[in-house]
Amino acid sequence: MPPLDIAAGVVSLTSQLCDIESVSGNEGPLADAVQASLRAVTGWEVLRAGNAVVARTDRGRAQRVVLAGHLDTVPVADNLPVRAEGDDRTGLLHGRGTVDMKGGVAVMLRLAASLTMPSHDVTLVFYDCEEVEATRNGLGRLVREAPGWVAGDVAVLLEPTDGRLEGGCQGTMRVEVSVAGVAAHSARSWRGVNAIHAAADVLDRLVAYVPREVDVDGLVYREGLNAVGISGGIAGNVVPDRCLVTVNYRFAPDKDEQAALAHLQEVFDGYEMRVTDTSPGARPGLSHPSIQSLVRAADEPVGPKYGWTDVARFTALGIPAVNYGPGNPELAHRDDEHVPVEQLYRCEEVLSRWLSAPV
Repeated sequence: MPPLDIAAGVVSLTSQLCDIESVSGNEGPLADAVQASLRAVTGWEVLRAGNAVVARTDRGRAQRVVLAGHLDTVPVADNLPVRAEGDDRTGLLHGRGTVDMKGGVAVMLRLAASLTMPSHDVTLVFYDCEEVEATRNGLGRLVREAPGWVAGDVAVLLEPTDGRLEGGCQGTMRVEVSVAGVAAHSARSWRGVNAIHAAADVLDRLVAYVPREVDVDGLVYREGLNAVGISGGIAGNVVPDRCLVTVNYRFAPDKDEQAALAHLQEVFDGYEMRVTDTSPGARPGLSHPSIQSLVRAADEPVGPKYGWTDVARFTALGIPAVNYGPGNPELAHRDDEHVPVEQLYRCEEVLSRWLSAPV
């Protein structure tokens, strides 16, 4: 594996990172390259836990900023190596990971190479297994096993935001709503109760549902409640006696998980319900002076984050966190994933200016 040239521009570095395939569970070679590159830069303590790499300064500054990004991608779809389109300032980079989220990782590495006199101490967290089940998430593992490595006063997650600041994130909860019936031979269906047909009531409640729009610390979050799966039946000649409707609830960060569950119990009153997955949201954290300074550096309106991100893990530690990174999130995971190079440059410039500005 050739070493990363982190002294190269952010566009070249993004291409280098993407061309080291790192589908979830296979981050080892990329983590090795990131670790080796950071150890070649003076002024950074470099730590490793599994396929997570942490680099941090210790200059005795009054505040510590944590920048975080994941190394893994979803599976490649014949979209590597990276392909450049247009010129180096206004063109596009096409390929797996350009959006989600090796462009953001490249920005972090460029900051490690270029920050000479930051006004904050800085921690860079590169972690594994973000694109798979939460139990494997590398940042979650660090929070549980080495919380001091990710401690700080504020945090920025460089997930793609189309180059705009996004505060907090929605919480998410998935439940299985169980609809009961009575089994019977389908030739004598009147002797049974078809649970799949009975699930129409659950679907009717979802169709009629009006999601909240709620202001949380100045940002308006829109909730969502949707069926994302349905299953039932054991054979082609049996009236099913059970049907499961899987529902995903995206809730605003003014609710905790207990309140979200209580709301779902109201919506599906009369039905048995089982939680299969849940993650809390994160409030925007925009009142912190350092975050306000970042807002001024970006000089753009701040929006809410629709979806769940690992900012929630920082919020759970009492660390205000925002999302800010290059790439349109609607292109993440698509076969035609691509990032405008000007967003790579701007993200690096904004964060560099912020981290170097007097506190």
